[in-house]
Amino acid sequence: MMRIKTIGLSGVLAITFLGSCGTFPASTASKKSNSCQQDHHTPVRTEVKNISGDPANLPPAQKQDPTIPIPGYFPKYPQAWLNFHKKHLQQTRKNKINIAFLGDSITQGWGKHKKLWQKEYGSRGAVNFGIGGDRTQQILWRIDHGLFDHMRPQLVVLNIGVNNLWRGSSSPVRITAGIEKIVDAIHTRSPQTKILLLGIFPTGKRPNTPIRKRIHAINSLVAKLDNGKTIRFLDIGSQFLEADGKISKSVMPDYLHLSRKGYQIWVTSMHNSFTQMLIEN
Repeated sequence: MMRIKTIGLSGVLAITFLGSCGTFPASTASKKSNSCQQDHHTPVRTEVKNISGDPANLPPAQKQDPTIPIPGYFPKYPQAWLNFHKKHLQQTRKNKINIAFLGDSITQGWGKHKKLWQKEYGSRGAVNFGIGGDRTQQILWRIDHGLFDHMRPQLVVLNIGVNNLWRGSSSPVRITAGIEKIVDAIHTRSPQTKILLLGIFPTGKRPNTPIRKRIHAINSLVAKLDNGKTIRFLDIGSQFLEADGKISKSVMPDYLHLSRKGYQIWVTSMHNSFTQMLIEN
């Protein structure tokens, strides 16, 4: 469990994480937390006091635990991440939201293809709550800070986890635990919401790389969260690949983010599961 108190954008941010691994300073959190990672249900306990409201003073991403909520931060645009979150909160208060897409820059990238989005999802009452750079811990923070306070969507499409892979900072078990915690957090606030849980999309030009193997490991674990009712797992990653397992620039120009062709593949590959979950009682 986490307790967090924020006093203004330039005030004091105090974060307390409660668990069973003892109390230790933030500077040693990453070392101490390793002993807690054998069991992904074991929470990490750490305490960070008197951190300036400047998000730049938060722990760096590679030292964050995927299961512990923490806000995001763009170094070149210090207030941008929080402004995205505030905008999303405003949307939940003003509009009746039937479908919410929740994720990182890959989800946020739908904003570059507005006609396709509107045709497939916007016309159905969907909103895009993707924020670039988000990891599981940022999604958890957003949920803890009001994202579901004023909405009870019929369906959430969740695509998260790829940013947790960079620099090899978290194990597949910990990343999976973060994703599971997101699912639980959504259902705690909106029990009737169905979740279409997408596998992490492939990244990198070539197959059989360490990061591709980690993605496969995570997706294999996350698939076990599928309960056949309110949570469905769908791995469409193979649809973005060539026959030899490579990724074409026509689908992912930087081997991570999708082109319009890539988003069309997403639409087509998800169509049956997406439609079925909407029509089921």
